[in-house]
Amino acid sequence: MSDAFDRLQERLGPALDANREGSGVENVLIALPSFSVSESLLSHYGDRVTSLEHRYLGSMLISSRIETCTILYLPTRAPDPEIVEYYVALVPPDRRDAVRARTRVIEVGGGVRRSVAARLVDRPDLIERLRAEIGDRPALIEPWNVTEHEVAFALALGVPINGTAPELRPIGFKSAGRRLFTDARVAMPYGLEDVRSVDDVVDAVLAIRAARPEAPGVVIKHDDSGAGDGNVVLDLGPMDGAADPAAWVRAQVEALPHWYRADLALGGIVEERITGVRFTSPSAQVDIRPGREVVVLATHEQVLGGPGGQVYLGCRFPADPAYAPRLAEDAARIGEQLAMRGALGRFSVDYVAAADDDGVWRIFALEVNLRKGGTTHPYSALRNLVPGRYDAAAGRWIARDGSTRAYSATDNLVDPAWLGLPQGAVIEAVRAAGLQFDPGNATGVVLHMLSGLSIDGRLGVTAIARTPAEAEAMANGVRSAIDGLAAAR
Repeated sequence: MSDAFDRLQERLGPALDANREGSGVENVLIALPSFSVSESLLSHYGDRVTSLEHRYLGSMLISSRIETCTILYLPTRAPDPEIVEYYVALVPPDRRDAVRARTRVIEVGGGVRRSVAARLVDRPDLIERLRAEIGDRPALIEPWNVTEHEVAFALALGVPINGTAPELRPIGFKSAGRRLFTDARVAMPYGLEDVRSVDDVVDAVLAIRAARPEAPGVVIKHDDSGAGDGNVVLDLGPMDGAADPAAWVRAQVEALPHWYRADLALGGIVEERITGVRFTSPSAQVDIRPGREVVVLATHEQVLGGPGGQVYLGCRFPADPAYAPRLAEDAARIGEQLAMRGALGRFSVDYVAAADDDGVWRIFALEVNLRKGGTTHPYSALRNLVPGRYDAAAGRWIARDGSTRAYSATDNLVDPAWLGLPQGAVIEAVRAAGLQFDPGNATGVVLHMLSGLSIDGRLGVTAIARTPAEAEAMANGVRSAIDGLAAAR
């Protein structure tokens, strides 16, 4: 990266110090929900990109927790004013005026075929407006991910960015991740990395079958993919009865879509599929701060679905206490390795956990995500609405008053019958059902992605409660409340 960017990043530490509870220093946080991904992926999401960006509208709640922080939120399309007011109503009454005064929603516009960061660089008018908003206060950019577009925006604005520089992005790829786990002394499924061809996949599957004859299958993964989109599960049961196992494997791989095999040429891995009588897909969310400080923020149980059960749908916090401390320990060691390589900001580690009849959990790291993700905004809602800390050794969130919290969250509460429901009416239905987050007792439901109702009848939910069971019941109650609204229209 350029010397200019390196010098700019030297200001990140002081900006982060200012952006802490009790710092007393006026500061600015630029929430950049820019999805800097390929044009093909942006086209795949289409209008849903704006709804996904709105997951991070909840960042405005930080000004309730950090009273000296002003939020500049930069979406493609501004949310309706009633949605901003909805979030304001989630904080204690004595903080609402301050949250309003410290929130700026600045619409970038320009469609969704290019990321917000890429469009901002072409908008000197917005750059100047942002400079005027910041003034001489310390500021930082909180991005969804960091590419050359985010770096160009940071340089144009003159504000450091809290994320890993783009040239380090490959250290989060699947093959590199397996080498990282080895260096961190963290267990992972048996497998092979740097797979690029059909022949490579065949050789890898045969090697896995020889080393792990009990493995029921394998997972083929693209090096550079997320949310399970580049994963294919291959059941190896039929292979045992094949006259020519190698030919059987080759036929399965050659039957994969052309685009999948083309992307595999860029790199991938093949690893055994872990199973057990009990099976979960937990994750850990971690922060790397300047000075190589590594902080485990949370552990989650991920809810997966889609073909082969590889697509992220939602999460529950915290992870099972039977292994949450182990997840945190492993994630901290992985974070230390990443910090040594120059990584910064938020990252997560995905795991699998399996137990047989003996009840002993086996934990395996799967991949590193050097960006924010699906567990980021639910965690932020908890952190800002119920300030406290994550006790990594106990695997629980401890609020300031000593009580604990859990949540159940999803970005995929969807029903075609909900398409076109008014956002305000959905908010009111949830409130009337007694589910809306109550700042008095610090429990209840936080809605997000409400703009998705007009796109495909989809919205997101984070249900915060004192126990996981209560959180799950709240989340289920939201569907019932919206179903009732849809039936009555």
